[in-house]
Order: sequence, then structure tokens, then C-alpha cells
Amino acid sequence: MALRLAEANDAEIVNADALQVYLDLRVLSARPSPEDEARAPHHLFGVADAAEGWTVGRWLRAALPILGDIQARGRPAILVGGTGLYFRALTQGLADIPGVPAAVQREIDARFDTGGEAAFREQLRVADPVAEARIAANDRQRLTRALAVAEATGRPLSAWQADTRPALPADGWRGVVLDPPRESLHARCDARLELMMDQGAVEEAAALTARGLEDRLPAMKAVGLRELAAYARGETSRAEALAAAQAATRQYAKRQTTWFRNQAPDWPRVNATETDEQRRELAPALTASDSRAI
Repeated sequence: MALRLAEANDAEIVNADALQVYLDLRVLSARPSPEDEARAPHHLFGVADAAEGWTVGRWLRAALPILGDIQARGRPAILVGGTGLYFRALTQGLADIPGVPAAVQREIDARFDTGGEAAFREQLRVADPVAEARIAANDRQRLTRALAVAEATGRPLSAWQADTRPALPADGWRGVVLDPPRESLHARCDARLELMMDQGAVEEAAALTARGLEDRLPAMKAVGLRELAAYARGETSRAEALAAAQAATRQYAKRQTTWFRNQAPDWPRVNATETDEQRRELAPALTASDSRAI
């Protein structure tokens, strides 16, 4: 859909997916193919090494000048991807949170490992009840991040996040969520994993894990990476690895759907299985000549 909109509106495409920024993950992150990239200008795809831990803030600092350049050329920008926090940073703002010392983060991580999630949540509930209430179960990364910020800065993460302003003007963008039926979505996820394995995903996973990078890095958390790397090492069969990666992908798709339902409830929904004719009819409704971003 991004390509269709770009071609219909002389627009440029900007990546808003946390894993598609990494050069090492073309297949596993389903980055646009060279043929697709030739159809319209693309930005922020495959620009980072897996050893670089890109954050929302780093992406935003990279994206804003690009959006400004696109606007200066008099063209719309189409931001496309599945990382909801990137869209929230653009449309609601991003807190300027001081960095957490590595020693503090290690101590917080050890506390989680020792006591488990339930006990850790009790600690976070005292330090930052707002953050604790809104962080989903089993989201260790955000739980430990929230407590680390509170203890390192003396201020709750939720307070930092409340002190923000949008990066884009409210009248300068329009949003849309692709929301196919669950059965169709799951079937397409399963089919794509099979195609990825045929296109080199196993070799890509093996090459990345062979680098010995820290597990905490975002690139090392790519969905399917762990399962396909285990197959590459001979620890599981191809069928078992495929089934496990498919299951992980479906679970991620469910979490993603839930996130956009809760965080962007007023964005229009598009059934991704609609016909090309229906999509063409939709395109003008999604664009506006004075919009900085779509």
C-alpha cells in the first residue's frame, strides 16, 4: 500500500520499523526488495549495523531531518512500519530522558532475575505506579527500563513521558492501520515464514548469531531469529524451527494488533485483503497536499 500511495502521490517512503533499520536483517525483517525500492525513494531502510542499539530517540533524530528534506522538496512522506512507539513519538512526542548508567541497569536486571516479575512489579508499583499499570505482562524490557529510569533519575518514567510535545503538528499528518482478518493474517504470516526460509533467512540468522553480539541488542530480538539459528546449529529440525518461528510471529502479530487497537483507536482501519480497486479509491482519502507525513 505504501508503494501504491507513493506512486499515486509522488511521495517518498520512510521506514518506521525498528528492525528494518538493520542492514543484517533484510530477510528476517522483510525489508523492501531492491525492486520495490526502485519504485519510489526509500529512507532509513538497512542503515544500521546490528551492533548498534537504535532506540526510539535515535530513530526520531534520524527521521525528522529526512521528513524536513522531503517537505522542502514539496513531496508527501509516507511512514510505514510496525513499530507503534515510532508513530507515537512523532504524533505525541518523546521525552528527553537522561541515560541510565550501565551499573544501574545491570543491578535492576539482576533484581528481576532474582525475584521474578511479580516481585519486581511490586517494586515498580511503588516507584512508578502509572508505568507499572500500563506495561503488559511478560514485558521485561519495559518493566526494567521503567524502574531503572526512576532509580537513576529520581523521577518516574511516566512523569518524563508526560513532559513531551508532538514532533509533527496535529494537522500535518494522517494515520491508517492495516487490519486484516485474524485468520488471513495468521495464514499470511505462516506463508511468509516458509518463503523467508527459502530466501535465505536461516543463513541470515546463522551469520548474525555467529557475531556473538549481546542478546539485549534490538536486532538480536528479531522474531524468528532464535528459532532459525537453532536449526542452523543442528539443534532442531527444519520443520520444528519453522513451526516455532511461525508461532512466535503469530504471537507478535497479536501483540501488535492489540497495541494499535489501544494506542491508535481513532485511526481508520483498512482490511489488507481489499481489492486493488478499493485500495486505489482509498488513496486520495489518505493524502492531502499540505500534509507533511502520511
